[in-house]
Amino acid sequence: MIKALPSGESGWQAELRLEFTQRSNKTVLAKRHQRGPLAIQRPFYPEAGVCHAYVLHPPGGVVGGDALHLHFKVEPHAHALLTTPGASKFYRSAGLQAAQHQQFHVNDACLEWLPQETIFFPNAQAVLTSTIHLQGSAQYIGWEVYCLGRPVIGETFQPGKVVFKTALYRDAKPLLLDRLVVNGERDLFSAAGLRGQPVFATLLATPVSPELLETVQPFCEGVALGTAGVTLLNGVLIVRYLGNSTAQAHRLFRTIWQAIRPAVNGHVATAPRIWNT
Repeated sequence: MIKALPSGESGWQAELRLEFTQRSNKTVLAKRHQRGPLAIQRPFYPEAGVCHAYVLHPPGGVVGGDALHLHFKVEPHAHALLTTPGASKFYRSAGLQAAQHQQFHVNDACLEWLPQETIFFPNAQAVLTSTIHLQGSAQYIGWEVYCLGRPVIGETFQPGKVVFKTALYRDAKPLLLDRLVVNGERDLFSAAGLRGQPVFATLLATPVSPELLETVQPFCEGVALGTAGVTLLNGVLIVRYLGNSTAQAHRLFRTIWQAIRPAVNGHVATAPRIWNT
């Protein structure tokens, strides 16, 4: 059972609020509020008009009792691409819940949320929620790559519990409501669960046409270290990966991102500099 944080006992309570606006054909970080150990590096402009920024969590890991809140708002005609410089880690817990909550609001603008992977150590107790609100003609590309345990050293996730929730809306209408609970051997190894694979990942992109779905399908065939599939639901491209390699998941998603970005938001893919380090 995941326990709520007792009164008077607290971990890191961190919050990062960012607002991006368009000024003179350039997206700028117009407002920033941070509390606790969440921060953002100075924005970069490797491509015309698009603001690239890196979200930082200096402690390097999340433990029971910690709560991280990310709020991103992108105003009309602005275009922000955010990523992280390294993997996020949720450490083992004696029972207290750790949490990460993401709230994105994109108003006739474009947001790309392309973080590195999130690793969950054995005995982690966590809940992760992502809520994306799109308005008007807003465009969104985002992914999450999760790794249960550390398969490179033979470490499995058991025991532990993580709850994942994703909700995507356009003009207050739900386009995608997704929920997954991983709690114990049955969820990890059953055919209806993760089939014994420690890495699972999801890429979302919208708006997307049926023609673009056909473009992506070949990328999901014959994945060497896992399986992948793609579908189109309510104008949202949904790509899922299940396997044993975060590197494979990232290669797949970056390849798809490069292929679909011009059609989704009109920009040729320009990778964040941090991906080359």
